[in-house]
Amino acid sequence: MSYFREKLPTIKQLQCFIAVAHELNFRRAADRMRMTQPPLTRQIQCLEDVIGCELFARNTHQVHLTEAGVRLESEAKQLIDQLSQLIKTLKIDNQKLRFGVTRTLDFTLIPTINAHLEQLVDADDISSYQMTSRKLLQILAQGNLDIVLTGEKSSGHDDEFDFFWVHREPLMLALPSSHPASIQERVSLKDVADLSLYWFTRSANPSFYDKCDKVYSKLPFTLKFKPEPDDSLLTLANVARGKGMALMPESMCLSTREGLCYRRLDEQTASHLNIDVYLATRKNERREHVLEAVRIFLPVQNLRENQ
Repeated sequence: MSYFREKLPTIKQLQCFIAVAHELNFRRAADRMRMTQPPLTRQIQCLEDVIGCELFARNTHQVHLTEAGVRLESEAKQLIDQLSQLIKTLKIDNQKLRFGVTRTLDFTLIPTINAHLEQLVDADDISSYQMTSRKLLQILAQGNLDIVLTGEKSSGHDDEFDFFWVHREPLMLALPSSHPASIQERVSLKDVADLSLYWFTRSANPSFYDKCDKVYSKLPFTLKFKPEPDDSLLTLANVARGKGMALMPESMCLSTREGLCYRRLDEQTASHLNIDVYLATRKNERREHVLEAVRIFLPVQNLRENQ
């Protein structure tokens, strides 16, 4: 039978094709597919080899669909939609809530959020994941998580996710207790500009990174940065030895050691340097057990405002 002999396009090739057809730009299509441009280009080339004709006309400035590409786009979308619907139909919904939380925060130390999590534990069998916000959203988009608690709202994904604001976590400054600013109740970044700030890479959480970078760029002086260790305890140990400073979520400022102290930021800086926590679901989520979990986190009025 031709089912086994005929060479056919793969689903991945069709998905890459649809992405390029939608964006008419290979770089943006690669971003949408969460891959780099070279493998996406190879997927398109393999698809064109299977079909036997070019699907895109390209020059240095523009990409547009050929006549064959226009015909395939409509059919490919229908095929993907049909397959997606088939998977949903076949999948046995066991009502198990798959929940992901950013590893940046320990939500058990934030009473309002922890109370909601405990309520869900009592109501559902939760499968929980702790990863970077970016990785959690990738897994959510793939359909392998139902709800994510993320640090900051990820920009550029409004067509994929619904975001609901749930909490604002203040940041505190961890600094050497030997530093002159340690005697102050509140500290400005200017007071500690002689210290290097341990800081993370943008890839870990682009939205939070950009939010803070906007604040740093407006300072009338230049902050010094150094790479942040993966282990926060190692970061704090370095701070205690006078090797730098760190910004830490207030709920995480529990580790004590000789030479280390925590101080609140001055009010103006604190109003901009904080972590806004969002609950994220896939766009237009309709499964009742997921919506019920969202309602537990958000009062009805707050839910309407977010929507």
